[in-house]
Amino acid sequence: MSSYAAVLRTPHAARAFGAALVGRLSYGTVSLSLVLAVKDASGSFSVAGTAMALFGVASVLLSPARAALVDRYGPRRALVPMAGLYAVLLAVLALVTREPGTPGPLLWVLAALSGACTPPLGPTMRALWSQLLPDRSMVQRAYSLDGVAEELLLVSGPLLVGVLVAYAEPAAGVALSAVLVLAGTLGLVFSPVPFAAGTRAVRAKRAGARPGPRGLGQPVLAAAGVGLCLGALDLLAIAFTEDHHQPGAVAWVLAVLSAGSAVGGLVNGAVTWRLPARPRLALLCAALGLALAAAGLAPNVYALGAAVAVAGLFVAPALTTAYLIADEAAAPGTRTQAGAWVNTAVNAGISGGTAAVGVLVGRLPLALCFALAALPALLCVATALRTGPPNRPAVVAGRQGTLG
Repeated sequence: MSSYAAVLRTPHAARAFGAALVGRLSYGTVSLSLVLAVKDASGSFSVAGTAMALFGVASVLLSPARAALVDRYGPRRALVPMAGLYAVLLAVLALVTREPGTPGPLLWVLAALSGACTPPLGPTMRALWSQLLPDRSMVQRAYSLDGVAEELLLVSGPLLVGVLVAYAEPAAGVALSAVLVLAGTLGLVFSPVPFAAGTRAVRAKRAGARPGPRGLGQPVLAAAGVGLCLGALDLLAIAFTEDHHQPGAVAWVLAVLSAGSAVGGLVNGAVTWRLPARPRLALLCAALGLALAAAGLAPNVYALGAAVAVAGLFVAPALTTAYLIADEAAAPGTRTQAGAWVNTAVNAGISGGTAAVGVLVGRLPLALCFALAALPALLCVATALRTGPPNRPAVVAGRQGTLG
């Protein structure tokens, strides 16, 4: 834990990280709030589900483009208008969902526009860690700390909404999401961090460098594979617990997945790795895939929980390693965009995994569905082991390490 404290003792790091977490908590509260508010306003789960889908698609698919704006213009010039517009659109959604009878198409348009303006606080913070910290071993710990914190935010966000809607209407959760993202963004960009001015990508382009997502195929595919596994596991856990007549157990099965991921992330960040990041990513993906396949052979819900917890141990380390490789492969001035590509791959994979398993469950034996869900992570091993841009080893007082 002393190594994590050293990360936070870096000048301006704790303040910037805290502000970014406040803004990113909005992403944990907005999904449930939006679904509940739109359902109350329209009286239809179908309208609410469509609004949430449009919000998610716009947010995920446009993430690299928004991150590219941050790289080009700098966080202060890009994030403030982006977060301001996002917060205004959420505030409008909160207002129009307070009264029943709001037309579905209006809600869909507002949801899609809101998703399109989501500020990339996660990719910005990960790029900032590389700028703030003096060596790659500390960046490894920072990325692991960042990943664990994000996991906790995604768990605590819906809990916060649950408490809020017990005393107020669901639209209040949408309004809270607007306040959180605006406060967090302003706290981040006006912290005393020496942000890059956003001109490096332009200078690199003039010098003949390629500012696009060069060399990101391996970490992006690996992140997509992990996302596919996670999306599939959510639905498979529901199907498994229902088959064993314990549907209520799905909540704690998914909770141990998050707990395992948090533990794995903390351990990963505390270790000084001698194995380079690319082959390490291959091993982490393989371990995740094997654990998920084994979960399908569980004889009961308790064994399933144990297997899922083991699978969780490899989730945060795999994603952290993918982010590291993307950061190291990024051309000058494109770190935020590189991280956004990995983030987009994870989210798209989660959606794709849920959709694919939704088609398979009920048509194939459940154990086979688990094995097929594990396949993307196992296939990523071949991609991760292919020759790619070499990782720059971190040399710290004679020791080697890479971000995990």
